[in-house]
Amino acid sequence: MKKTLIAALLAALIAPTLSGCVAAVATGATAGALAVMDRRTFGTQTEDEGIEWKILGNLMNKYGEKVHVNQTSYNRKVLLTGEVPDEKTKEDIERMVRGISGVQDVWNELQIGPPSTFQNRSNDAYITSKVKGRFVDGGKFRANLVKVVTEAGTVHLLGMVTRAEADSAIEIARTTAGVKKVVNVMEIITPEKAKSLDVPPPDSGNTQQPAPVQ
Repeated sequence: MKKTLIAALLAALIAPTLSGCVAAVATGATAGALAVMDRRTFGTQTEDEGIEWKILGNLMNKYGEKVHVNQTSYNRKVLLTGEVPDEKTKEDIERMVRGISGVQDVWNELQIGPPSTFQNRSNDAYITSKVKGRFVDGGKFRANLVKVVTEAGTVHLLGMVTRAEADSAIEIARTTAGVKKVVNVMEIITPEKAKSLDVPPPDSGNTQQPAPVQ
């Protein structure tokens, strides 16, 4: 029973990275916790998820398994990574994504070539986990503020962060074993803006209630 549970959890973690076209999905309590800690509004997070699903559906309908495309929408800006057979397909996919309602910009990092192998994608998933782990260990910013997408050893960083947070994230990613290149697509905001967007984590020890009105 224990082995089955572990296998299921591992499959859930790596499945999005290994699929032909990726849409990130968070459910239940995990989604609620991440939503609270995210600097995007809940509405924007929901819209980003919807954009990813629309791209996925369009890609599957038109290309099937002929392309390997990962689509990541963050604050209505879409990062495209993966492999496509030719330049025309790359341009067509970008045009399709730009035409989706709500999409404000597109970073097209698609590469021309055959789809990556299972081993390549497994290695990319491992690199992503190492970078995220080092974010946590470094303690210089909240690790969930920076989204990490790895393709062929290239790490792409997304998020709404201050300059200091961005510099720390880039340095950590750049010095992580196995990383060939770091592509920064983070949105820089002021410390004041970051403070206004941050929601402090729930403090279970703070149960004090406001004094009743006399």
